[in-house]
Amino acid sequence: MKRQCLWAFALWMCMTAVVVAAEVSVSVEKVQQRWPWNGLVDIDYTVTYDDANADVYVGFIGKDGASNRSFPLKTLEGDGADGVVKAGTHRVTWDMSADEPNLHTGDFTVTIQAFTGAYPYMVVDLSGGVDVARYPVRYSATPPDVTQDTCRTTELWLRLIFPGTFMMGSPEEELGRNTDETLHQVTLTKPYYIGVFEVTQKQYQLVMGTNPSRYKGDTRPVEQVSYNTLRGSVNGASWPVSNQVDEDSFFYVLRAKTSLLFDLPTEAQWEYACRAGTTTALNSGKNLTATGECPNMAELGRYSYNTSDGKGGYSPHTKVGSYLPNAWGLYDMYGNVWEWCLDWLANYSSSTVTDPKGGTSRSSRMTRGGGIFHNAGNCRSAQRGGTGSGGSYNDTGFRVVCLPAVQ
Repeated sequence: MKRQCLWAFALWMCMTAVVVAAEVSVSVEKVQQRWPWNGLVDIDYTVTYDDANADVYVGFIGKDGASNRSFPLKTLEGDGADGVVKAGTHRVTWDMSADEPNLHTGDFTVTIQAFTGAYPYMVVDLSGGVDVARYPVRYSATPPDVTQDTCRTTELWLRLIFPGTFMMGSPEEELGRNTDETLHQVTLTKPYYIGVFEVTQKQYQLVMGTNPSRYKGDTRPVEQVSYNTLRGSVNGASWPVSNQVDEDSFFYVLRAKTSLLFDLPTEAQWEYACRAGTTTALNSGKNLTATGECPNMAELGRYSYNTSDGKGGYSPHTKVGSYLPNAWGLYDMYGNVWEWCLDWLANYSSSTVTDPKGGTSRSSRMTRGGGIFHNAGNCRSAQRGGTGSGGSYNDTGFRVVCLPAVQ
C-alpha cells in the first residue's frame, strides 16, 4: 500500500494546475509528499495580486485523472487552510491519509480557486423568524461546519460560483440518457451564490411561518412547495420576461428582509454548479453502473435504492448534507427532492449559448436532480424533469441562488 502511494506521488510535480480568476492569479509551484511517508502532502503556490494588503480567498480541489473524479481537499493546515491569504508564496499541507486514504494514482492535479472582492460563502441569519424586519447577512471565507445543524436550520448558507463555460447535456453514450439532453456549450458570464444545501423545513418555516412538508423533520428538505408558492402565480409567473415575484411568495419575503436578489437557479446555473467541472454522469467523476441501483449514486444522495441506509437518520427523505458533496462543496445535487429551476421546460438549442433563460412559455417548469422515488438514471447531472407551476409534491423542493443586487 505505501509503495503504491509513494510511486504515485513522484509524478505529481509535473501534474499541477494553474487557475486565473478575475484580477488575481495563482500558480501551483510544487505538490510533494512528506518523506518518510506519513500521509501528508505539501502544496506550494504563489498568489499574484496588485494589492499586497488585500485578502485573497482560496479553495483547493484535487482531481484523480485516472477516474476523472474531483474532490475538495478538506483536511488542511498552513497558509490558506482557513481560506484567506495575501499575495505572495505560500504552503499548505494536506492530510491525504484522512481525506483520500485509497488514492493511488500518478495522474493527479491540484487546482486552486482564488478571488477577491467577494467572499466564498454568504450566510443569512434566519433565527429571528417571521417577526423580524431584517435578516442579517454575513460572509465567510470558510465553509459551514456540517457536523452542526445550525447551517441546516437557523442559517442559510450559499457558495459563490465563478462564471465559466461548460458542456450542458449528456453525450449519446451516457447510460440513462434521454433524447432531450442535447449536448451543447453554455457560457455563464455572471457570478452567483447558490445554496450549499436544499432549503430545509426549519429554514422555510422561519421565513414563511408554515411547514407544508409531508415527511416532517427540521433538517430534511422542505417539500410540497410549488413554483407558484415560491415565486407567485402573477408577477412570479412572468419569468423570463422579468424576475419579479408576488408579495405572498417565499422569495418576496427573503428579498424584502435582505435587500438581495434571491431566486431559483436557472437550469444552466443548476447544472453548472452541480457538475463542478466534471463531464461524467455524476459529479463525483464517476458514471452509472446501472440505471436502477448504482453504488456510485448511493455515495451522493438519497434515492429509491438507499432510503434505508441510515444516513441522516431519516427515511425516505433524510437530513441534507448526509452524503458526499461535489468539488465545490454542494450537497444533495442528486436525490432527496427534485429542485425547482426558473425555466420553462423546453428543448435545448444545439448551438453555443450564453446565459440561457429557457423557453418563453410552456406548460411545465423545470425541475432537476431527481428524488427519493427515482432510480439512478433519473438522478444524473444532465437529467431533466418538469411539472406544472402550481404542482406541490412530496418529492419536490428547491435551493436558492443570490445575485449581486435587486433589479
